[in-house]
Amino acid sequence: MPKKKNKENKFVNTPTDVILESISDGVFTIDLDWQVTSFNRAAEAITGVPREEAIGRLCSEVFRSSLCGEDCALHRTLQTGKPVIGKSAYIIDATGNRIPISLSTGVLRDAQGKVIGGVETFRDLSDVEALRKELQGRYHLGDLTSRSPLMQRIFEVLPAIAASPSTVLLVGETGTGKELVARTLHALSPRSQGPFIAVNCAALPDTLLESELFGYKAGAFTGAAKDKPGRFALARGGTIFLDEIGDVSPSLQAKLLRVLQERTYEPLGATRTESTDARIITATNKDLLEKVHEGEFREDLYYRINVVRIELPPLRKRKEDIPMLVEEFLKRFNRIHNKTIEGISGEALSLLMAYDWPGNIRQLENVIERAFVVCQSRNISLEHLPPELTEGKIPQTTTGGVREARKALDAQMIQMALEKCGNNKAAAARALGIHKTTLFRKIKQLGISTTNKKKTSTRPLRQKQG
Repeated sequence: MPKKKNKENKFVNTPTDVILESISDGVFTIDLDWQVTSFNRAAEAITGVPREEAIGRLCSEVFRSSLCGEDCALHRTLQTGKPVIGKSAYIIDATGNRIPISLSTGVLRDAQGKVIGGVETFRDLSDVEALRKELQGRYHLGDLTSRSPLMQRIFEVLPAIAASPSTVLLVGETGTGKELVARTLHALSPRSQGPFIAVNCAALPDTLLESELFGYKAGAFTGAAKDKPGRFALARGGTIFLDEIGDVSPSLQAKLLRVLQERTYEPLGATRTESTDARIITATNKDLLEKVHEGEFREDLYYRINVVRIELPPLRKRKEDIPMLVEEFLKRFNRIHNKTIEGISGEALSLLMAYDWPGNIRQLENVIERAFVVCQSRNISLEHLPPELTEGKIPQTTTGGVREARKALDAQMIQMALEKCGNNKAAAARALGIHKTTLFRKIKQLGISTTNKKKTSTRPLRQKQG
């Protein structure tokens, strides 16, 4: 805004100038020719453009925004007379960096009410964006996504496990994402540029599995016209993932033990051994120790593969992940099918949260894909879910569907965090990534009981000595 002159014809700062210079939001004004007429200190700091260079230039030359041009918020305000409030955008500063901002616009009028230009304020959201990415990073590791405290513990140790060459055993029910964890370990490891070879040991009979793993030489059997390298050969310099290791026969277990102990094997029909340096990750949905006791799994092999053990929780124990997983699936299916389904209704989400998911994440993914295919509206609702979820289990429709589902999710996460932290609210708040006062408020709002139940002592009271 133009500065006033005193009697000596010198410019002086008005109270408005002092205020504008003291705030952290950038502010600039333009005249009706789109030339900058004022530029406060925060605008200089955010854009990297000195005030003396900005004033008198076209605003599009100074304030290089993603909204400049046809989407210009200030142009819209001057056309309609209506302000724009809190519009998200980004600018390119003087050094070429992209800075996220939130901007608002208004009309400038003189004392008679005549429009003489426009004003735009903008706030640097770089810190907010960095915090958002940091918080998002807490819930993502590679292709893994989770808010569950159980999975967060796994996230904490995965980078260290990935950096080591040790054999890993992944244990979990079918559909809990064991192969995804194996791929994440590979991607985080020094071997990430090498191959990742996955083998389902339960999918092939014993003789075929042996040739698949170790390969064969020409003439090893009828039809073997040329040499074929096995999966261990293909995995050199990378990682081999042996899924369903508990289904391997005792005879093949002995050969796998040799690979683990000596890093050597013999292809079918070979006259000499070959070696492999592949990192070995195994997985099972069975109790291998019980199979050892029953004589169905070699004890020495069990201890060889059980060097580093990761137990993946079933989805019923990490239901707080369901909304995030649904969102991830919808993004992927929108991309694959070129559709624009925006989300899921509160009632449908509540039903997903109430279901126990015996097939775990794989079952949830299949359910969302099926609902995605049949949905012709913007949001997935109850009628798009399969009968095994909806028959006799449809919750009552409520006006606050999404809100109630959100409350149920928040309550479940807080209760799990409190249990994990021994009812220590400060520790639970840290685990959830929120301030403790926020946690106290949510506990009160959601009616969560935090009373510690103390056990009654059964020891007799000591008699007071007289």
